[in-house]
Amino acid sequence: QVQLVESGGGSVQPGGSLKLSCVATGDIKTTPSMSWFRQIPGKEREGVALSNGDRATSIVDSLKDRFTISKDSAKNTLYLQMNNLKPEDTAIYYCAAGPQFSWSSASYPYWGQGTQVTVSS
Repeated sequence: QVQLVESGGGSVQPGGSLKLSCVATGDIKTTPSMSWFRQIPGKEREGVALSNGDRATSIVDSLKDRFTISKDSAKNTLYLQMNNLKPEDTAIYYCAAGPQFSWSSASYPYWGQGTQVTVSS
């Protein structure tokens, strides 16, 4: 079992920044891939950024100029730095862990509870 706890969400004005964190505990060796997804109201959950145990990362093309994913393996913590936030970034952001480096949410058996990000003036 793996437990994931996200933090760092909140309300910001357009153009602002937030840094999300996700701490993983438990049998994390079985889940080398940790990733960020988000769910915008009325839409399906979508992948935002991926990372795996080999330090490979990937960010969805539309967000590459504003979002950065990083991982502190010593702390078992995944981060998502979000800059120049826009109202369309408003969503619940989820951390996920699993064995595969994948954009499919079905590939991740473990999920955090989610953290709300609201971008509004």
